[in-house]
Amino acid sequence: MLFPDHLDIPREVRRIAETLEAAGFDTWCVGGAVRDNLLGEVNNDFDLATAARPEDVQRLFTRTIPIGVDHGTVAVLDRHRKPHEVTTFRRDVKTDGRHAVVEFGASIDEDLARRDFTINAIAYHPLESEWRDPYDGHRDLERGVLRSVGDPSQRFREDYLRILRALRFAARFGFTIEDATWEAAKANAEDLRRLSAERVRDEWLKGLETAQRPSELVRLWEEVGGLGIWLPEVSEREGGKGKGDAVRGARDVVDRPTRDPVLITSYLSSDPAATLERLKCSRAEIERGARIGRFRGTEPSGEDPVEVRRWLARVGPAADDLLAITTTEGRDTLLSAAVADVRTSGAPLELGQLAIDGNTLRDMGLAEGPLLGSILRQLLEDVLVDPSLNETEHLIARARQLAATQEC
Repeated sequence: MLFPDHLDIPREVRRIAETLEAAGFDTWCVGGAVRDNLLGEVNNDFDLATAARPEDVQRLFTRTIPIGVDHGTVAVLDRHRKPHEVTTFRRDVKTDGRHAVVEFGASIDEDLARRDFTINAIAYHPLESEWRDPYDGHRDLERGVLRSVGDPSQRFREDYLRILRALRFAARFGFTIEDATWEAAKANAEDLRRLSAERVRDEWLKGLETAQRPSELVRLWEEVGGLGIWLPEVSEREGGKGKGDAVRGARDVVDRPTRDPVLITSYLSSDPAATLERLKCSRAEIERGARIGRFRGTEPSGEDPVEVRRWLARVGPAADDLLAITTTEGRDTLLSAAVADVRTSGAPLELGQLAIDGNTLRDMGLAEGPLLGSILRQLLEDVLVDPSLNETEHLIARARQLAATQEC
């Protein structure tokens, strides 16, 4: 199959390319947008690679953002203030598996030679409609094969994150990883320990969001060794019985419609908070995972509205995540319907929704202390059983009774 005669390049991208070419700088479209459009996916976020150095780009355009000048990248803002990445042709002169020192002055072919996989090493000239594909990336797209540019071990040693990128691309496109590339990924996987947690986190979460089947991403991470290094709790979730346990636990669960990566991670992990903390997720995400881990498996059947109200009161903000898990697992939707009924009714589920509060009890002469808190909790329990009892006069009378008899 031949390359298409042309790609539909957005007008603003063409204008940037025209300015660079008019100034004498060879300029090409590269990256994911080229690949995705060849696969029939709409992606207008085209990046440009050019012979122009960062200072040249900044001189030629009035509105730019130096987002990665050391590596040759400048964002050019179009008339709608949308940024477009423009990166100088470069070659790697030194790498340590995490960072690269680059040299400018390369050609488009040299620039493509430093890229990770053949499907990402395809360039298109936006003005001449010319293709450049020195590593048969187009053929690999047709075959559904992910293959490293050049020696795969060398590619991975230049940046070990490429191992995880290989897994993400394979799961996203449903591609097979070429044998030599796969063997090199496994051989170099131990050095995934050298990566920063932030980079690993971004690959894992993005991989879950974009995978055709998240369970396939989990399988690839497990087989390459990434789970054991960065996500050991995922394997432990299924009891640690051996290779493949994480996949058996994930299949038919995480492959349902949800693409919430934090929810999927929390479902898969035996200790969601520990997993999310290791990945340096946000405090809110870690707390969310902790709630899921604490209350997972406590869901009532949904048949008894009292138990549903008690459960909602107990789990608080975790309720929607736990409901998503029960739906994902294909369990009876009775609970979801029961929760919807409770929420529609406006039944009180927390202390702040009671018709009286601590000030009311103090006005009754109750001293600040454990007794006051205990009475409020008992009142909430009464109201959870029968929401109609949430009336000021009734609760005051009940509070007096509890205070007199010490029933708390």
